[in-house]
Amino acid sequence: MAGPLTLREIVQRLGGRVAGDPDTRVHQVASLEAAAARHISFFTGSRYRAQLAATRAAAVVLGPEAEGETALPRIVADNPYAYFARLSQLFNPLVVQEPGVHAAAVVAKSAKLGARVSVGAGCAIGERVTIGDDSVLYPRVVIYPGCSIGARVIVHSGAVIGADGFGIAEDQGRWVKIPQIGAVRIGDDVEIGANTTIDRGAIDDTVIEEGVKLDNQIQVGHNVRIGAHTAIAGCTGIAGSADIGRQCTIGGAAIILGHLRIADHVNISAGTLISRSILKPGTYTGVYPFDEHAAWARAAAGLRRKGKRNG
Repeated sequence: MAGPLTLREIVQRLGGRVAGDPDTRVHQVASLEAAAARHISFFTGSRYRAQLAATRAAAVVLGPEAEGETALPRIVADNPYAYFARLSQLFNPLVVQEPGVHAAAVVAKSAKLGARVSVGAGCAIGERVTIGDDSVLYPRVVIYPGCSIGARVIVHSGAVIGADGFGIAEDQGRWVKIPQIGAVRIGDDVEIGANTTIDRGAIDDTVIEEGVKLDNQIQVGHNVRIGAHTAIAGCTGIAGSADIGRQCTIGGAAIILGHLRIADHVNISAGTLISRSILKPGTYTGVYPFDEHAAWARAAAGLRRKGKRNG
């Protein structure tokens, strides 16, 4: 831990502005409800006014528009939530495995590992895999042959990268497997959550661009492309050949059908089914009860017509 630190020392490292006593000393971060006299917390909106009024925190991080909400010593920052994230990193440096390959990991002879790569117990890294500098694979990660991982990538336990996509063709009532001959290419600074799966491409590669953040238990189908700095929450399912833009956010349990395009800067709410391409930025939400398909289609069409008339 870096603490204790004064507010003056914090803004010298992270920026922002102190209002109140700059020599206020804090030892750790905490929520408004759980904070004690040694903690610093954060305030991001009026719905938390009651918690702010009752908090026992020594100091708080807030935005310029909220500076007058409390008399506590405070750090004023344009983006208090992001500032608090960096502050928490300051007090709680990220813990990673030591560089090197654990004795219980299996790494193919043709795999190429960059400098300071860490491979945890039970990992399996296939032939011709490449992993960039400073990347960390936690225990039981599996990377199939031919896949590439960029620098500073974090892959959490149980993730599988490069398994076959769902490629099958029907022939007289039986399924014929389509060989999945593409790979997976993952850019720099990506984080992949526990038990998330990223399928290899059927012909071309599945691509995860730089800075993408994937939560736990996400399914990424074959030939999907996810644009740089997009963040996707847990239990989302992305069908094959979907093309997701840059700097998008996708809420938990969303479903994105295959062969669709999602533009840059799109926000998809939790539990939303995306059944058609989204070609302009914005926030999209849709939760609709299931029914027999024909009845559901008629009801959905009726709602859409009604919405257009009312609009």
